[in-house]
Amino acid sequence: MTKVLPPKTCSIERLVTMEEDVRKVLSGAKTAIRRNGRYADPGEIMILEDRQFVVHDVYQQTLGELTDEDAKREGFTTVEEYKQSILAIHPKMPWLPKMRVWVHEFGEVIA
Repeated sequence: MTKVLPPKTCSIERLVTMEEDVRKVLSGAKTAIRRNGRYADPGEIMILEDRQFVVHDVYQQTLGELTDEDAKREGFTTVEEYKQSILAIHPKMPWLPKMRVWVHEFGEVIA
C-alpha cells in the first residue's frame, strides 16, 4: 500500500547541502536526514558529486522519538551529539520533543 504524502515543501537538490553532510553521505556514514519540510518522494534520486542516491522512505517523526540508531543513520554517535550539532547550526531553534520533522532515508544506487 502506497502512503499518501502531502506536497513537497522544497526540492531534492536542497536535501543535503552542507559540506560535512555531503562528505558523510559519500562515505556511507549518513543514510538519513531530518528536515522541517518534505524535500523528496520515495524513489526520487539525489545526485551528489556525480553519484546517485535513491530515497527509500519519507515519514514524520518527533524529536522525542529519536533513538541513538536514528542518530547513527544521521552520521552521529548519539542523539545528544546529533542534537548539539543541530542546535549549533540553528542556535535560536528550541529542541522540543513534540516537534515533528520529516525523515528522508536513502542509499546509494549501485549499478
